[in-house]
Amino acid sequence: MAEPQVAQKAPYIYKPEKDEKVAWCACGMSKTQPFCDGSHRGSEFRPIVLDVQAGKTCAFCGCKQTGNAPMCDGTHSML
Repeated sequence: MAEPQVAQKAPYIYKPEKDEKVAWCACGMSKTQPFCDGSHRGSEFRPIVLDVQAGKTCAFCGCKQTGNAPMCDGTHSML
């Protein structure tokens, strides 16, 4: 199994202004972190699609090593 690329060793904080559907990048190669831009094509990685609520702050995993994908669980502090 391939390892995802570490995009950053910190979470991406995101607070949407409206309800929306997002696709979290699981491979770490997206240029639009923390969201998928299709860079995973040709790999075994797939984005995680979820609905986010307006005004609710999300801490998306930046290191791609979380055990609670797509949310940060602090794993980056051990890298």
